[in-house]
Amino acid sequence: MIRSDILIIGAGPAGLFAVFQAGLLKLKCHLIDSLGIVGGQCSELYPKKPIYDIPGYPEIMSQDLIDKLMEQIQPFHPGFSLGQSAETLTKTTSGEFIVTTNKGVKHSAPVVIIAGGLGSFQPRKPPIKSIAAYEGNGVDYHITNPEKYRNKRIVIAGGGDSALDWTIYLSKIAKELLLIHRRDEFRGALDSVNQVQSLKDQKKIELMTPGKVIGLKGEKKLDSLTIDHDGVLMNRKVDFLIPLFGQIPKLGPITKWGLKTKGNAIVVNNSLDYQTNIEGIYAIGDINTYPGKLKLILCGFHEAAITCHSVFKKIHPDKNNTLKYTTVTGVQGFDGSQKSAKPSVVKKIK
Repeated sequence: MIRSDILIIGAGPAGLFAVFQAGLLKLKCHLIDSLGIVGGQCSELYPKKPIYDIPGYPEIMSQDLIDKLMEQIQPFHPGFSLGQSAETLTKTTSGEFIVTTNKGVKHSAPVVIIAGGLGSFQPRKPPIKSIAAYEGNGVDYHITNPEKYRNKRIVIAGGGDSALDWTIYLSKIAKELLLIHRRDEFRGALDSVNQVQSLKDQKKIELMTPGKVIGLKGEKKLDSLTIDHDGVLMNRKVDFLIPLFGQIPKLGPITKWGLKTKGNAIVVNNSLDYQTNIEGIYAIGDINTYPGKLKLILCGFHEAAITCHSVFKKIHPDKNNTLKYTTVTGVQGFDGSQKSAKPSVVKKIK
């Protein structure tokens, strides 16, 4: 059993910032995420895309924002259960929530914050009969370690931002790289389309449209592909096939927890603290809904702060928490480390 003050479901920007806000209040957090990496959509769908509406950053790359958030929460040593989905939820007679993951790991906390973005993500898989046999053995649906593909023969399938971005990035390290798309037109940003066209003109990548992968071969690991290129069948030797057709967001097992939902979102009380219809369970970020909701990262940050201060009162009803600015208090980690606020300069006015 993993015990924490707050169990956070979702390790995207809102969930990570909630760790920081909770840490300032001396509350320990543990995060569960169905993805094998932290960062949610920022890391999974568009890690190389710039974001322009984060306060204080005129422009910041999506993955860089996640890296900064991870650096910010380091003093509070949160726990992570990645590559796991929260499956069941029960409540004990003492008021603790017990959440069990799809891997059978049990978590206990008096408060649960759902920060699952658009929900748990499932990759859109191409309709190839044998593809399941090669998943993890040459077929990857997301990229966590680009160095894995250095000096390898790669085929990327897809026509959106993710396919274009990773084509541009991996073209620098791959031995061979083919981008294949079932249509002549791409759905990604114009600048990315132009960069891919330039890479093709420079013969740094191959581009095949219209085309699709229809077969996979290899004994224990993917070895070659059968490709339909505008009606002409051909074989190609490869090390990796990376289908990037997007992700399907779903609330998943959370829908069985008795939470009030609207569409694919969880209804919360935004006039108070973003609590759901179940006392002790909150929802922040893109996964919640309320009148006037804006699905922006900065709104998720605001919701995280309000929620954590409400949670403090719930966990410590006998303590009086006075809001203090970090410019005054600094940041004290759970290990005793201290980032002290710089003292104000006092100067006598004559």
